[in-house]
Amino acid sequence: MNDAQTAICGACPRRCRLTDGAIGFCRARKADGGHVVPANYGHITSIALDPIEKKPIAFFHPGENVLSVGSYGCNMRCPFCQNGSISQHGRDELEWRSATPVELADLALRLRDERRNIGLAYTYNEPLVGWEFVRDCAKEIRSRGMCNVLVSNGCASEEVVSKIAPLMDAANIDLKGPSQDYYDWLGGDFDTVCRTIRILHDAGCHVETTTLIVPGRNDSDADMEAIAGFVASVSPEIPLHVTRFFPRWRMTDANPTPISTVRRLADIAAHHLNHVLTGNC
Repeated sequence: MNDAQTAICGACPRRCRLTDGAIGFCRARKADGGHVVPANYGHITSIALDPIEKKPIAFFHPGENVLSVGSYGCNMRCPFCQNGSISQHGRDELEWRSATPVELADLALRLRDERRNIGLAYTYNEPLVGWEFVRDCAKEIRSRGMCNVLVSNGCASEEVVSKIAPLMDAANIDLKGPSQDYYDWLGGDFDTVCRTIRILHDAGCHVETTTLIVPGRNDSDADMEAIAGFVASVSPEIPLHVTRFFPRWRMTDANPTPISTVRRLADIAAHHLNHVLTGNC
């Protein structure tokens, strides 16, 4: 709390200063009585039973499924957003339904034997803008002996990640580019994402990373040397998914990444990392 009229959100590096009733940049957090609360708590826009490989996570329970849920909102503005229809909208701009952590955990449990479900994945929008709901669901999932999977841009405060990391069994974190210059284009913070990857790894979570290759933006050899070099500095065992861009959201007039570019960059990454995969090819 800064004064009687405003509250400061601590969920991510933006630290939005909000007057009472105001919604943050992410469209998912709201000032209420001097505190910032998750306005999207329990608001589900998407739910599906997905193969774990779709997250993408390649080396954690391969061949199994995970119940995947998403809400709305994101604290970044990637112009190529693949899920812009939910992540770049707020409460009154799309359809959602309510679900409690107990309801989702019970559903996950019912699907364990019927559909080879391993647990619950927090995905589709940016889940950590509503980290309190992730925390509460994760505790319910753990109490049922199942797994928690996080799919995130990683741009969350150290306090939030430190609370969530011990509850996560696996995560895929987007490492979108090699520097803050690249993250300035996306509205994110490079050092914060790097720290998130380290915290999750050090907490014993199985971590994989993804870099979407955008033509003319992060597709140079030097870019990949920097990206793969950082991941290797955490652990050369962390997988990196090098994926192909397709036109989306505000970049519908761009061309897809050439497959040859994705493969060239994956070869460079493989000089640093033991597990490099290509996606969307």
